[in-house]
Parts: sequence; structure tokens; C-alpha cells
Amino acid sequence: MPSFKHILFDGRDGVSTLTINRPDKLNALNNATLKEIREAIQGVLDDRNIKALIITGSGEKAFVAGADIGELSELNELNGRKFSENGQDIFELIENFHKPVIAAINGFALGGGFELALACHIRIASKNARFGLPEVTLGILPGFGGTQRLTHLIGKGRSLEMMLTGEMIDAETGYNYGIINHLVDTPDLLLPAAQDILKKILRNAPLALGMVIESVNAANRFEINGYQTESNCFSNALKTNDFNEGIRAFLEKRPPEFTGD
Repeated sequence: MPSFKHILFDGRDGVSTLTINRPDKLNALNNATLKEIREAIQGVLDDRNIKALIITGSGEKAFVAGADIGELSELNELNGRKFSENGQDIFELIENFHKPVIAAINGFALGGGFELALACHIRIASKNARFGLPEVTLGILPGFGGTQRLTHLIGKGRSLEMMLTGEMIDAETGYNYGIINHLVDTPDLLLPAAQDILKKILRNAPLALGMVIESVNAANRFEINGYQTESNCFSNALKTNDFNEGIRAFLEKRPPEFTGD
């Protein structure tokens, strides 16, 4: 991995942690940070030794409190489209990642930060977390895929209310809405909780995990047939060494040793 200025990147036991590290700016996303996130994500994708990714923010005040307001103030109709499309591309890369991605949300997850969390496959939050898409208070709207992902996740009525009022919801409300998979009491419990979930996930066949992610994502894409995607993935899974290993291990009554081949 290259050296980074705005994110921290480390890992152990096949799980990498990407930490947005701009605590003085409440980890707000500027263009430089988005670029580093893309580079890190691509590095994880290319590294067979990395099996999963956790994304979090430094400190206890914020996961990511939104986009950098200074850069937002410089946008116009032309460069604003590029700004939106760039963020969408990066978050789509996360959503379509064939390795599990967990968001560990500490504090504020607002605007682009909430959109980043929505792009992850699983979300864990501490009870001090707050969620919102307050863009309308600035005269704009979510531009990194939030209008789509939140609607798919919690439905039209609740997503419209959140986006039209621009108000925040607390962690318990987010859990009740189905935004959050798990709640923990304090931020220091987030990473251990994420690691525990990934231990369960990573016992399974890596290629099959990626195919599950691909098939589930197809459910929200109207331009493709999700059932056909599932059938294609099922057929491809039968060609893998991991499938053969899984069957042998079951018959021999032993834990499987998957290699991702």
C-alpha cells in the first residue's frame, strides 16, 4: 500500500481497517481523501491475502461528518457533476466489492459520510452515532448515491422524510429502520464487534461470498435480471475448488479449508 495523508490503513488476520483520519475536520471527505479511499480499496481488491475490509473514522465524534464544505462552495454545474460522479464511482466500487465490507460507525455519519456507510455491506454503530442527509439545508441534495441506496434500504417514505427534512436520527432509530445491523454501547467496542462478525463470515468460501454480494446487489438493479445473476453465480460456484472442498469436508465431517480457488 502507498503512504496516505488522510486515511490510516492497517490489518491483521486477513482483515484490513481503513480509517478516515481528519479528526480536526470531523473526517469530512475532500477530493484528496476520496482519492486515497479509491487507492486503498483498489489495493485491497488486488491483494489475495486481504479477505475483508472495515471502514471507520478516527476519534469518537464522527465516522464522516459529510463532504468538505470548503470544496463544496467551489462547485458549479459543470464540475459539480464530475464531483458527484466521482463519489458515486468510488462508493459503487465498495458496494460491488467481492470481499465483505463492514462500516464501523462512531459518532456523526452525515451527508457523504452516511452515503459511504450505505455503500458498505454491513453496518455496525455505537450508540452515540447520528445519521442524516442534510444536503437540502445547503440548497443541494445527496450526490454520492444516497437517494438510491437509502430508498432501497428503508423504503420511499422514510428515506424521503430524512432527505426532505434534513434532520438527523439517532442510532437506535437507525437500527429500528434497518439501516444498522448491530448496535454496541461505546465506540471502543466497534472494531471487536466487526472482527467477530467477520470471523463468522470468513469461515466460508471466499468466491461464494463474492457471488452472494453480486447476487444481492442485482436485486436493486432494474437493468439486469437478478434471478439470472443468481443462476450464473451458482453455476460458476460449481466450477470452483472450494465447492469440491466444501462437499468433501461435509462428507468427511471436518471443517473445510477454503483457498479461494
